[in-house]
Amino acid sequence: MIESLLINFFFLLLPVLIFLIFFEYRSFTYNKFIIFLLTAISMILCMEFPIQLEIGYIVDLRYIPFLIFALYTGYRYTFFLYITLNVTRFFIGNEGFWQSLLFSTIILFVVPLLHQWFIRQFPKRRILCAIIVAVSTMIFYLTSLIAFFPELNGEYWTMAIHTLITHALVMAVITILIEKINANREARELLFQSEKIDLVSNMAASVAHEIRNPLTVTNGFLQLLRQSQTITKDEQKYIEFSLIELKRAEGIVSDFLAFSRPQCANMVYSNLQAETEYVKNIMTPYANMHKVQMQLSFRNNLTLQYDKNQIQQCFINLFKNAIEAMRETGGTLSVDVIEDVKAVIVKINDTGIGMGKEEIAQLGRPYYSTKKEGTGLGMMMVYSTISKLNGKIKVESEKGKGTTFIINIPAA
Repeated sequence: MIESLLINFFFLLLPVLIFLIFFEYRSFTYNKFIIFLLTAISMILCMEFPIQLEIGYIVDLRYIPFLIFALYTGYRYTFFLYITLNVTRFFIGNEGFWQSLLFSTIILFVVPLLHQWFIRQFPKRRILCAIIVAVSTMIFYLTSLIAFFPELNGEYWTMAIHTLITHALVMAVITILIEKINANREARELLFQSEKIDLVSNMAASVAHEIRNPLTVTNGFLQLLRQSQTITKDEQKYIEFSLIELKRAEGIVSDFLAFSRPQCANMVYSNLQAETEYVKNIMTPYANMHKVQMQLSFRNNLTLQYDKNQIQQCFINLFKNAIEAMRETGGTLSVDVIEDVKAVIVKINDTGIGMGKEEIAQLGRPYYSTKKEGTGLGMMMVYSTISKLNGKIKVESEKGKGTTFIINIPAA
């Protein structure tokens, strides 16, 4: 029995090992078809080599990959895994096919309902949730077997205890490995992002001041030239265009300078209330101009240490982007500041045009912007500021339904 259990455990580890060796560093790493294929192979192997208990019963671990896949991916791909499971079970034969079909059908309709809630949880909660789902599923399965037992003797309870313990432990190990892979991926992306931000910061410190001086001089001369009485209307128009472009160039230089400033000039200990209310007040006229309503909810007593000016600029950039995402049809910008376990959560939600997964993945990268006239430096400044606070940014968005920025900052 121990040998069969270890073999089944290896079958469940096999997709993780293949994933780490061949796919983790590739661009299509998180293609769901690849994950589906690896999960299906693991599940089929578990069914082909079941565990023979000493008391005479046969069990396998097929439902562990099935449950994990359902929790992490939802209905769409889980349906194909459901088909794979039952086709394989049909060809294996023996008694119990109809019971397996009924049980897997119930799982298909129930477990993927948890997907959206499951994904939003923190890693430790996801691990705990996966264990609870596995144990609950097996309790339901074992309860359904009571109809086939004339009496609940010691053999049944021995099988039940072995099954529950095995599924709980194996589910815990596999989900911990999955969460570790996800954590490594996020850490790697943060490292790449940090390196890019440092590169831009170094360029900003050495170049921005040198560029600003000639821009200021040129702006001054154009202002004087605009007041001349001898220039034509066409020349006046060209000067206006030049001044507009100079103003835009100065804005880009100011964004560059935001990266080179260390977080020390205006450090404060606070709970973000003053900063969020200040930014809401100064952005309200801009929101009204685009028919956007602003709602602020504040429920936080935890204290953070941060640069007041930089955190205000961070919120200004996020609020401005959210408002501009709704400028065609109007909408509502909701800002919630709440406290979690030793962390402050800032949720900024709009009802605008939304973004696709590829656009979300590019956010915060140098010179990437979803706006035609954008430079991407404002969003880079946001990621840089939150990174300096050891915080994390999570983005949830869907085309046509809006975007939510979830900022998690550890409390001081």
